[in-house]
Amino acid sequence: MHILLSPSKSMDFSNPTKGKYSTPQLLEHSNELIKDLRKLSKEDISSLMKLSHKLTELNYERYKDFSTPFTKDNAKQAGYAFKGDVYDGLDFTNLNNEQENFAQQHLIILSGLYGVLRPLDLIQPYRLEMGTKLKNKNGKNLYEFWGDKITNIINDNESELIVNLASNEYYKSVRPKLLNAKIVSPAFKEHKNGEFKMIMIYAKKARGLMARYIIENKVNCSSKLLDFNYEGYGYNKELSTESEPVFTR
Repeated sequence: MHILLSPSKSMDFSNPTKGKYSTPQLLEHSNELIKDLRKLSKEDISSLMKLSHKLTELNYERYKDFSTPFTKDNAKQAGYAFKGDVYDGLDFTNLNNEQENFAQQHLIILSGLYGVLRPLDLIQPYRLEMGTKLKNKNGKNLYEFWGDKITNIINDNESELIVNLASNEYYKSVRPKLLNAKIVSPAFKEHKNGEFKMIMIYAKKARGLMARYIIENKVNCSSKLLDFNYEGYGYNKELSTESEPVFTR
């Protein structure tokens, strides 16, 4: 089994990098994107990514400062660096060593700049959402840039089951018809005004919670997903299909 997650715009590089780490598997392609990004003016970046002046300045400098090889001194593991609702649910910092090792083997974070990341892969701070229409040698956007590369990496893991907890924007970088695995995409809904609705701020955290549940319980089949019960969620059979189990509270 493998888990797909989206990255986060928010990152924390304030604490020194400690512990085990690995190198992103598609880093050579990240370098190609950085070369394209460095050709952009600040005005281009602001327009392309719809960023404020402050964020434009920040990311312009990030692209300029990006350098390899990655080390503990200039980069940080993705699982520790990403912050936000999904990563509040995942709470990677508080996994024990055995759980961290399981996550490293079974968790795949999709990324506009890095393609795929394992949680212990070193990253440098960046802003490049998967939906960005950045012209590149392969086409007009990042989906065309990455092509089959992300799908091929997932297939290389020889997993029989993919639990898709990524957003639609990031999942579109995967080509499901080429995957050699069954795909299950859990959904999370809240009871509100007499009906169950997806409320994004809660759904994002729930995706992280589900990832943590899989890691803590070493879940290895789709039937065991249905026992997910963190923070009041429970399997709702009436709303579910085999490919989209729904969890409500």
